[in-house]
Amino acid sequence: MNEVDLLVIGSGSGLDVASVAVNQGQSVAIVEKGPLGGTCLNRGCIPSKMLLYHADMVETIERAAEFHIDAEITDVEFSEIVREVNQDVQADSNSIQRGLRSSDQHDLYEGEGRFVDERTVEIVSGNDEGSRIRAETVLIAAGTRPGIPDTEGIEEVDYLTSTEALQLETPPDHLVIIGGGYIAAELGHFFGTFGSDVTIVGRRPTLLPEADEEVAEAFTERYDERFTVHTGHAATAVSEADGSVTVEARPDEYGEDPGVVGEESVTVTGDELLVAAGRTPNTDLLDLDAAGVETDDRGFVETDEYLRTTADGVWALGDIVGEYLLKHSANHEAQAVARNIFGSELEPVDYTAMPFAVFASPEVAGAGAREGELREEGSEYATRTYQYDKTARGSAMKADGFLKAIIDLDGEILGCHIMGPEASNLVQEVVVAMKAGSGSVQDIRDSIHIHPALSEVVQRGFSGQFERGNGGHSH
Repeated sequence: MNEVDLLVIGSGSGLDVASVAVNQGQSVAIVEKGPLGGTCLNRGCIPSKMLLYHADMVETIERAAEFHIDAEITDVEFSEIVREVNQDVQADSNSIQRGLRSSDQHDLYEGEGRFVDERTVEIVSGNDEGSRIRAETVLIAAGTRPGIPDTEGIEEVDYLTSTEALQLETPPDHLVIIGGGYIAAELGHFFGTFGSDVTIVGRRPTLLPEADEEVAEAFTERYDERFTVHTGHAATAVSEADGSVTVEARPDEYGEDPGVVGEESVTVTGDELLVAAGRTPNTDLLDLDAAGVETDDRGFVETDEYLRTTADGVWALGDIVGEYLLKHSANHEAQAVARNIFGSELEPVDYTAMPFAVFASPEVAGAGAREGELREEGSEYATRTYQYDKTARGSAMKADGFLKAIIDLDGEILGCHIMGPEASNLVQEVVVAMKAGSGSVQDIRDSIHIHPALSEVVQRGFSGQFERGNGGHSH
């Protein structure tokens, strides 16, 4: 049995903690059953955003006529786009593997690891099957995998998850998507831009249910113009015949507003089915009971505010803890875990102003509280909505989008939600103000903004008159 100071299960953001341990002179073991680099690099944000940028390029060219430019796309080498992206991803993953293999301070175990006791893990598959590692400290960073709903016939159908969809070298003629979250939105945009008919079946009343309701409603309207969208419907059965996949869905009163739910059942047939119905934590593969690590009712690892699990000396971070299933959140948690393991005092993880972005068309981003949450809490707040095209740059771009600012009645920024070009970049100024500044609208109002840049959407969105929530009084 190999004994080390730190054992990390998973090779995503957990590697950041491993690096700190090595710099502290500790011995480190990494257990990874798949390609090195974790979900983000291999099956998530990196390949998807690389592919989506190609879709954005196509959209830009297709919009050229709006700017009196005659442009035409004569050919798209779709398979080459996909191959190049996946080759780049594989090269990065292989580079991580070579680095760990050549390090005399890291031991890499390739295979699936399961707990034998509180801080002992056995490799039960792969190249290092049969090996056991015991550590003084264990970090669980094993991520999630695509969730598959318990839908009649799903096991008999040849469906795609996001993993396979990112490797398709031919766009489907008609792609049917079960799920209405960010994966459905992004991959719908990607394949739709490259010629696929897209149908989305989602249970919630809107697409992007995690976004602010005003943004989610506007986004759903845009997608309803581009694609066939059945929100408020739950897939009840799927079947396959003659190379086609059929999805049956019924109205589903998910949430508190059944008035937006579709009135009729629908049947949709396509040549490919993408299941994008959330993520499942990999906790069921680790035999956590042997370690005394508890999970919540969704299967995610239970942690305290310092990211300690219920087992002594065992920590967890990233998607598997279920706080925010975002790479930048996992990186943030890795910094916190490293501080808490190697620092002199424990510090709780600060999730203040955790941003998110959906790289669809239109792009969506947000940070902080949503209006619906504040309304339910009975909080006092005020909002202001500002259109992109009211700025010079937004007008020049013919940009159709808006920013929604939310503040309390003393001017503290509570949230910001954006739909439109460069939303993921524009929201960052607000995150900095909330996290590193005073947290007040004055941080934004007092800062000089370049004219005429798109950042004026943020400046003006947080200036001027706000409307008080639940009362309509101006602030």
